[in-house]
Amino acid sequence: MPVYLEPRDITADLENFNSVLIVSCPVCPPMCLSMQKNSPFKELFRTGLKTEAFEDYIKEIRDPLEQRGVRTGVYSMYTPSPMMCLWTARQHGRLLKRARDYEAVLVLGCDSATYTAREVLKNTDCQVIQAMQMNGIANATVNFRLPMTIDLNMHLVPKQRGSHRHKGRTSRDSEGNILISPIEGEIRRI
Repeated sequence: MPVYLEPRDITADLENFNSVLIVSCPVCPPMCLSMQKNSPFKELFRTGLKTEAFEDYIKEIRDPLEQRGVRTGVYSMYTPSPMMCLWTARQHGRLLKRARDYEAVLVLGCDSATYTAREVLKNTDCQVIQAMQMNGIANATVNFRLPMTIDLNMHLVPKQRGSHRHKGRTSRDSEGNILISPIEGEIRRI
């Protein structure tokens, strides 16, 4: 199920780093940004598999950093599992190898994608920063138009404060880790 993500202001989070690797999930973030910017999700003949709104967002992050002399890189992986929250052990290894040359990893993805990056990089000095905020689930209708363009028409999904079937609560600890309380009073780190 896709989650609805919105960009966070990460300027202050990145001001003390000399190198930042931008790690992106290629599923929910491009989808959400294309809907927010009311631009095509995919224009296969023009941009291939890339989403222009998402590529522009990455450029908006990189340009000011590079103007300050910060070395940046971008990393994403589409196969075998495109969703960063479901990456294989081999994909984890590739991220670890790529991130070794950077002081910080900026995750363009959901809480689960950020958790993936934190787990992969936990034995390194690399700081993991989440660039997007989860604000519910995403729901849209896919529309195809010529020439080979895919648009997403977003449906409004009301934010829910909790589930009727699951009375648990989520929160974050001082390090930003997600905490889940499946039953009132019981909190465990995930």
